[in-house]
Amino acid sequence: MASSRWLLVLYSTILMWWWCYCFSNIPAACLVQVNETDRLALVAFKTAIDRDPYGALSSWNDSMHYCDWEGVLCSRRHPHRVTELNLSSRHLVGSLSPHIGNLSFLKSIYLQDNIFHGPIPQEIGRLFRLQTIQLNNNSFGGGIPNNLSRCSNLKILYLIDNNLTGNIPADLGSLEKLTTLGLGKNQLSSTIPPWVGNLSSLLSVSFGYCNMHGEIPQEIARLRSLKFIQLSVNNLSGRIPSGLFNISTINFLAVAYNQLRGSIPPYIGSTLTNIKSVFLIGNSFTGTIPTSLSNATGLLEINFSINDFTGPMPKDLGKLFGSSSDWLCHESVPG
Repeated sequence: MASSRWLLVLYSTILMWWWCYCFSNIPAACLVQVNETDRLALVAFKTAIDRDPYGALSSWNDSMHYCDWEGVLCSRRHPHRVTELNLSSRHLVGSLSPHIGNLSFLKSIYLQDNIFHGPIPQEIGRLFRLQTIQLNNNSFGGGIPNNLSRCSNLKILYLIDNNLTGNIPADLGSLEKLTTLGLGKNQLSSTIPPWVGNLSSLLSVSFGYCNMHGEIPQEIARLRSLKFIQLSVNNLSGRIPSGLFNISTINFLAVAYNQLRGSIPPYIGSTLTNIKSVFLIGNSFTGTIPTSLSNATGLLEINFSINDFTGPMPKDLGKLFGSSSDWLCHESVPG
């Protein structure tokens, strides 16, 4: 009987040591719950990176759970599901893996200020929970994905300063929650689509430096909450829609270096009550400079030079800018 008990204790001890040995050789990531689809999507993202000069992805290995990898945020409500990918300004060089479309709980993508090249994968259109896409200041080429209408919760689409080409997909016009549409500094060579006026939540729109042509659509004046509009350095022609000058929320208006013509309404200083910056430089505007601009007490920047305006500079504007006329001659235009 005593020998049997001794053998049982010995067997239990050996079994315990065997389990300890086995588990000590299993990666930590295997000892906790994971979502294999999300993990593999992140691994594919890393594989598509050619250079990582700052070691931003050095933590992306099996020594820790992928929810603890740099730039990865997972949901508290849905454990182990990736909701945010934030690797902005890491100087990453590579392409964006199509497997990003498998991160079905993703809400935010922040990959701006890197050197991503190649196309923006169509698979992003699968991510119906997406609210923010920031891919600005990269080298993405090809067209804008034409299936982003599936991302019905999208609020921010910021693709400024890439090498994107082609037309602006019409399906973007169905993104009713969109507040920021930034497509400037690309090679789109398109017209400003009238459906922009359907984006009733839009606060900021940028089509500057894009080789855009045609006229500014009248429908843009429907955007009654618009604050920022950048259309500079294109080939736009015709007149600025008069309704645009009645949107009191606008604080930044830039249409510099186009082929626009016509006069500026005399009342704009009374209707654009929140205006801070106006850039009309480098067009063919005629008539006089509105004296009502002196009513816009928040005005900080103004440039009406290189146009066909006639008459003297309104004296009351000196109260805002001093006696200098540099505000008429300074030729820099913010991007």
